[in-house]
Amino acid sequence: MAKTTIVRLTDDLDGSDAASTITFGWGGQSYEIDLSKKNATAFEKSIRPYVSAGRKAGAGTRGRKAGRRSTSEDLSAVRAWARENGFSVSDRGRVPANVVEAYKSR
Repeated sequence: MAKTTIVRLTDDLDGSDAASTITFGWGGQSYEIDLSKKNATAFEKSIRPYVSAGRKAGAGTRGRKAGRRSTSEDLSAVRAWARENGFSVSDRGRVPANVVEAYKSR
């Protein structure tokens, strides 16, 4: 037996049939809203002066990049040094930050 699923968008403001989904950003957050043609036109008209006066945010504005991860060779050297200098470290997993700092400042 075949099944047909129909998705019907409803305007998030007034409950009428929605014509489109609009994505916008505010305060560092992204939002989506389903709007009828009338409400979409009103939204676009109200935001147009701000969009015209603003500038596009570049892809680089999403936060800082992660630092370089330590390689297994680096961690092996840190663990060996730590054991020789009285630190207790496991064979696997994360090396505590205070141990890494002590290793770097040796």
